[in-house]
Amino acid sequence: MKKQKKIKIYSSSTCSNCSAAKEFIKEKGYDYQEKNVLTDKEAKKELLSMGYMGVPVIFVDDQVIVGFNKNKLDEML
Repeated sequence: MKKQKKIKIYSSSTCSNCSAAKEFIKEKGYDYQEKNVLTDKEAKKELLSMGYMGVPVIFVDDQVIVGFNKNKLDEML
């Protein structure tokens, strides 16, 4: 059995790359925590306070990917 990684995705409802990233992670058999910056003001504040302006921003354990980079995400999972 795979070791579960701690995955958090900052996304928005209108972001196609966010949807693709979430689908990709699900296909790999991982669970994730989603923070939607359109519906969650705290999530938006968190993201901006870290210096990120766009989504998706994906955290896998202590690593971060900005945007949906399938190859890099695959390596991290």
